Amino acid sequence: MLDKKMMRRIALNQQGLLKPHSFGQGKAATLKAIEQIGYVQIDTISVVERAHHHVVSSRVKDYQPEFLAHWVSERKLFEYWFHAAAWLPMRDYRFALPRMNAIKAGNYHWIQHRDLPLQKQILARITQEGPLKSRDFKQAPNSSNGWWDWKPAKQALEQLFMQGDLMVTRREGFQKVYDLRERVLPSEVNTTEPTLAEFASHLLDTSLRAHGFVTPKMITYLRKGPALRKAVTEEIAARMDANELVSTNAPSGSLVYMTPEIADTAPLRASATVRILSPFDNVLIQRERVREVFDFDYQIECYTPASKRKFGYFCLPILYRDQLIGRIDCKAHRKEQHLEIKAAYIEGKVDASFPEAMDAALHHFSKMNHCQHITGDRNWHKHRPKS
Repeated sequence: MLDKKMMRRIALNQQGLLKPHSFGQGKAATLKAIEQIGYVQIDTISVVERAHHHVVSSRVKDYQPEFLAHWVSERKLFEYWFHAAAWLPMRDYRFALPRMNAIKAGNYHWIQHRDLPLQKQILARITQEGPLKSRDFKQAPNSSNGWWDWKPAKQALEQLFMQGDLMVTRREGFQKVYDLRERVLPSEVNTTEPTLAEFASHLLDTSLRAHGFVTPKMITYLRKGPALRKAVTEEIAARMDANELVSTNAPSGSLVYMTPEIADTAPLRASATVRILSPFDNVLIQRERVREVFDFDYQIECYTPASKRKFGYFCLPILYRDQLIGRIDCKAHRKEQHLEIKAAYIEGKVDASFPEAMDAALHHFSKMNHCQHITGDRNWHKHRPKS
């Protein structure tokens, strides 16, 4: 039986969140972290630093946004879809092909009504002119668009991107810059579509590396289809037969799988460190797993009407040692270079080391948000959630 403390520490250790500098420092640590956790989600919300930078900064203390841009330019990372828009290791490009090819074949719809002549024109322009952004294509006057009010060219660009004809070569600000796949993808990358069994094996490996222990449900999170679930179950069974995986019960009664090396790991220590996490952090994205492993019920509330919010518009979970002990609602006022603490809720047990660790985490978080001043109540022991 795997107790909750060990579950938490295994998961956090695999994520590089159990102790400081798990991945080292600088550019090299940035790539190492993303390759370990499998992806970083891209999000548009900028109340505080955007999710992709926030997630990496939680693991690489001296992280700078240009580190991620460096690895994109070096073709070690590429932009595509995981369970959401994400940057992924280029070594995993092959495993994005099933979705790309399904979209191109029309078996999976991304844009409801595809404008094939417009797609052809866009490909011709990019072939001739080089990388382009959506704003390089003028919108027809008096046009009315349905899908997110994107102009037709933007829809066509996204269709070409999602079906693999175009890749995002870089971002300027937050604008995608599109180019032909053959001008972005390194020549040594395998472009053979994996079989279903190979894809299931990849998902299993990715989940084991990122989280330490898995269930079939965790592996196929937001991936539809009984065929894939069956392939994952068969891959787990095959590895069990080969003694490459072992199983044990979690406190909830669910059966979890891990490698013998992880199962035999000596008890892990958790340092007295606080990390302020992104709502889109890889540790948090599967809410059911968060409840089971951390006894923490988390839901982002920016999509919830203000009158129904319990914790705030963009509350960030607080990780202390090996537990999620609360949340903090912040806003970065970048022009004024000040970080506002709008609300804080300490829900779990903390010890005498927590206030100093929390202040250190806030200092790091403020610096990441290009803020020099912090305002708001920082008397951590008195904050409790609303009933």
